[in-house]
Amino acid sequence: MHNERFTAYYKAQHIIPDDEWDHFMESLRSPLPTTFRVAGSRETARVLNGAIEETYVPLLSNAEFEGERVPPPSQIPWYPEGLAWQFNVSKKVLRKSTEFKKFHSFLVFETEVGNISRQEAVSMLPPLFLDVQPHHKVIDMCAAPGSKTAQLLEALHAQDTATSTSTPPGLLIANDSDGKRAHLLIHQSARLPSPAFMVTNLDASIYPILRFPNAIKTEPRRQAKKTSNQLLFDRILCDVPCSGDGTLRKNVGIWKRWQPMDGNGLHGLQIRILQRAMRMLEDDGLIVYSTCSLNPVENEAVIAAALNSNTGDRVEFELVDVSEQLPELTRRPGITTWIPTVDRSINTTFSSWDTFAQSLPESKRLESKMVESHWPPSNVDTLHLSRCLRIYPHLQDTGGFFVAVLKKRPRDTAVSLHASAKREADEPVNILPETKKVKLESEEATPAQNSSDVNDDEMTAPVDTPLNVPPVSNERRVAPAPPTSKPKLVGGKDKITPADGSFKEMPYTFLPPDDPALQSCIEQLSFTTEFPTSNVLVRNPEGEAVRSLYLTNDLVKAVVQNNDYTRMRLMTCGTKVVTKQEAGKGMDAQFRILGEGLPVVLPYANPEKIMTAEVTTLKILLETYYPLCAGFAEPFRSAIEARNTGSHIVRFPTGSFGDLICLSHDLLLPLWKSNVSVTLMIDKKAKSALSLRLFGEDITTAAREAAQKKTSLPGAPPTDIRAGDEDVVIE
Repeated sequence: MHNERFTAYYKAQHIIPDDEWDHFMESLRSPLPTTFRVAGSRETARVLNGAIEETYVPLLSNAEFEGERVPPPSQIPWYPEGLAWQFNVSKKVLRKSTEFKKFHSFLVFETEVGNISRQEAVSMLPPLFLDVQPHHKVIDMCAAPGSKTAQLLEALHAQDTATSTSTPPGLLIANDSDGKRAHLLIHQSARLPSPAFMVTNLDASIYPILRFPNAIKTEPRRQAKKTSNQLLFDRILCDVPCSGDGTLRKNVGIWKRWQPMDGNGLHGLQIRILQRAMRMLEDDGLIVYSTCSLNPVENEAVIAAALNSNTGDRVEFELVDVSEQLPELTRRPGITTWIPTVDRSINTTFSSWDTFAQSLPESKRLESKMVESHWPPSNVDTLHLSRCLRIYPHLQDTGGFFVAVLKKRPRDTAVSLHASAKREADEPVNILPETKKVKLESEEATPAQNSSDVNDDEMTAPVDTPLNVPPVSNERRVAPAPPTSKPKLVGGKDKITPADGSFKEMPYTFLPPDDPALQSCIEQLSFTTEFPTSNVLVRNPEGEAVRSLYLTNDLVKAVVQNNDYTRMRLMTCGTKVVTKQEAGKGMDAQFRILGEGLPVVLPYANPEKIMTAEVTTLKILLETYYPLCAGFAEPFRSAIEARNTGSHIVRFPTGSFGDLICLSHDLLLPLWKSNVSVTLMIDKKAKSALSLRLFGEDITTAAREAAQKKTSLPGAPPTDIRAGDEDVVIE
């Protein structure tokens, strides 16, 4: 964990006072604490957070391992409502300590079902500074794998209850330039189903103009523009590709390969992404620009170049002073002086662009890829770069991070911060260097293989560029631009999916409200007349309701119907709520409500069709795959036997049941009834998470089968290992 070039370069930038340098380096060489965030709607998050405070913190408060006390989880002081936690224990403790194994199982299952997001602490910051409201139009331009996207989605759904999901009038688009990584975003959307969510697969630096009707409004007071129907966003997150040296505590390989040209090579791309975001922003809107890099060339230099490129007459951008926000967050201001190096050593530096340009012939200067915006501009003092945030590892035991918040103001109402300095400039600053994008190589592990045992920000893949840019963190890799040639189709002759992820035809087709299949679905599931039949789509060009139905809000529908899919490269939108269930012999297939879709359609469910049951009934449903209707106690037995075969909803009401079980809010779950049996229609992981939450142990059939499989192995001793107790280590 030593790199002489790293030390020399950052000492020359004076990012850290000399008397803090040793502490800073010592922190960089220490392991990063495990951090996680309680996710979901605010009401649901508070309930789960209460369980952590009341159950697991007391359980772990007196835990010891090998004669030493192990500290329990503690709340991150600056995160709102105490919903973020950290703990610092070794893998050995997680594997061997009985108390921590139980807590680890809790984390694993709750993460699988989306109630917990294992996420680096500093990664939680950018969405907090965006201040997203349910009516906002939001885009996350470099979103994969989606930890910050999930935070934005939760803010959009601030009005959700513990049992049902709202349909916010706003919109969240999560974009990533690499198709494989964009699929991680779809996985995130399943954790918090939202009719207001879309995923696109585009190069953020050239994100296309999206159109929508002017009549669509997300806030009554906002007037639609008469001159253009371009979709402008209220909030934009630019968590851009970066060299990632702020992640040294978890990506120790960076120590060996770090060299000062890493940031220089990404500088141009970062500017282009931020400039594109500035053109897509609504008046009075906010952009948050962030990196996990310490390098001012990737941070303050990018902000300065973007601000100085804003030469329009109608609007201007300014850095927002957020020093009063998150008061318990220890941060340092942005810097105003830096000296970029122009080769792989740290020996060749120039104090200014003019000095550099005059010292080298033009051919050598162009070969270096260095441009004027790598250096502090002449008007740096007027840009208020000190309003940026720098987060250092030794301040609060975190990773390194950079955040800047920009606001767009109409020129006639804003106070210009740098216009006078721009008028005095003799010539415009060159801020558009020609840089090659990072080339993404194949990934060895699929998202599903990694989702349960690594932080959301930890997956990496090798990259290769002429500038020898090292592997960047998982939220900041950039794929090549889409090919211009005709895409090659993959699959059989009936497949229409090209290899690049686009479609030959628009696969998102909204059904007419009187579609027979849709009307049959509504009748079977007893939805009320308020069900938004106009916003139901299917995923095939022919518009046939073959299997699954998706639900969107008005804004998502407008965007889908008013844009060219081959240009927009839409991967998914809305949320899947209903699917066809193949019935038994002699029975017709029927629609059923999906477990993840139930909170979305619950507001449209007929209250008279919702059954009520006790927790003892839930215990049977968790313990057995297909319990017989006759095996339940009254009154649930008579109630379920009287129902027709098909999809049903059961409510487990608030209350205490015995010493361990206490429901703080009503629990509603989907059931499927066959002729003689019934089954709970949620996946195995969700069942295990629910079982651990309610009963303190995994009582599901899958857990028993896993235990039996382990004990049946040759030489395995008898044990009471339950599903979820495997050594899936939280990194």
